[in-house]
Amino acid sequence: MSYAVDFTNVSTVGLESSPVAEALAGLRANEARYFKNKYNHVFTVEPAKEAPETVDWVTRILSEERNIVIASPPLEATAFEVEGIRMAYLFYESGLSINVMYTIEDGGKRAVGFKLSQGMEVPGELASSFKFARQKSKLAGEIRGSYFVIKGQY
Repeated sequence: MSYAVDFTNVSTVGLESSPVAEALAGLRANEARYFKNKYNHVFTVEPAKEAPETVDWVTRILSEERNIVIASPPLEATAFEVEGIRMAYLFYESGLSINVMYTIEDGGKRAVGFKLSQGMEVPGELASSFKFARQKSKLAGEIRGSYFVIKGQY
């Protein structure tokens, strides 16, 4: 069942099993607000088990680009296209959010972004390879983020 993320009244719907559910819900709402304001896109998520293509695409990119396997199970996923950019998001039980920004046209920007919910530790599979910058969010508190540029074709 899909869920349109409300960034006015933040809800933990779909994220209840996360030990940092409130912070992860805030991070998800922060993304929803960004896409609504920038692209007038309604950010809609669904349970990860109902979005195997999205989970597989993100998992493949992580594995092939950087040999990364995320230990935490994904709870929710979304995939959509805005202004020629294919976007995918996975929200993990640990509080991690991973997004893939993949410009469809050759030569465009392509990257994987990691965001950590407030209160979670940096996952072991990312700790040695990435430095995380901090940013403040009214919806999510403190978000720590990092990214890498995608080199392959997906």
